[in-house]
Amino acid sequence: MSFRYTVQATFEDLEVAREWIDWLVEGHCAEVRKGGASNAQVVRLEGDPITLEVRYDFPDRETFERYEADHAPRLREDGLQRFPVERGIRYRRSCGEVVHFEG
Repeated sequence: MSFRYTVQATFEDLEVAREWIDWLVEGHCAEVRKGGASNAQVVRLEGDPITLEVRYDFPDRETFERYEADHAPRLREDGLQRFPVERGIRYRRSCGEVVHFEG
């Protein structure tokens, strides 16, 4: 089964959210894919405050663990330098095994 990694970000400012989306689309998602993710989705959740989720699927837990060890530290550091919590952003990460998928 595949393994899902989700990063949720909540924003106080719409312009900062748009800047974050641009950063994701212009390269960050591709970098995570180079690190082992099979795909990436950016989803804006309904409601207030502005909340975005980035959902990455990895082929298995082992591939995700290699990503965490070899790629995530550098990519997270870059993201936090560009988008520190002082810019009104709250982050939450979660991950788990996908137990069922219909495509």
